[in-house]
Amino acid sequence: MTPTPPTRLTSAQRLRSIFSGSVGNLVEWYDWYVYAAFSLYFAEIFFPGGDRTSQLLKTAAIFAVGFLMRPLGGWLLGRYADRHGRKRALMLSVVMMCGGSLIIACTPGYATIGVAAPILLVLARLLQGLSVGGEYGTSATYLSEMATRGHRGFWSSFQYVTLVMGHLIALAVLIALQRVFLTDEQLRDWGWRIPFAIGAVAALVALWLRRNMVETESFCRRDASHADRGQAQGT
Repeated sequence: MTPTPPTRLTSAQRLRSIFSGSVGNLVEWYDWYVYAAFSLYFAEIFFPGGDRTSQLLKTAAIFAVGFLMRPLGGWLLGRYADRHGRKRALMLSVVMMCGGSLIIACTPGYATIGVAAPILLVLARLLQGLSVGGEYGTSATYLSEMATRGHRGFWSSFQYVTLVMGHLIALAVLIALQRVFLTDEQLRDWGWRIPFAIGAVAALVALWLRRNMVETESFCRRDASHADRGQAQGT
């Protein structure tokens, strides 16, 4: 069924949709950078054997695996967005990011489940890599198509603004936990799970916001034209 946006969007509807798309992008990049910010604390949980340098190198290697998945995520979710809509693709993206953060937050350490711990960590980062890769292109497309003709550059810029904000918020959470709320021992024991739990909850909030987004007129017109063409060929 072809989504049909209102005939003429009000300024409130347009701004609400742009805000929902931007906030979801911020949450995704927060979740992405939290891994790097807190890797010093959970490296020994997932890789207890060997020296400190070895633990950090293994954790960094898993971080790199996520980067390898980003182009694939961009391609897959880009195709999905063209077939099923930008809104659905953005919702799927944030669901995958939520799942990845939740897996990391809840996975027991190597001492409890053995080699399954680093395997689950890899799977979580693969999922997050797919998510953030798909988010990048789809959110830029959505923001540019949702913006008015005279302000597309301005509203599309929020895709990059929220990317940087996600990074800064991840660092702010790290500093707050380090300096205010937890001791170094608490951070290494269980506190490192808190930012991933925050990311999973924030992703659910972003999903709720994105449920109320309006599909872009560009996609609806293109989808409708394809449907009309198919009907004409059938007759």
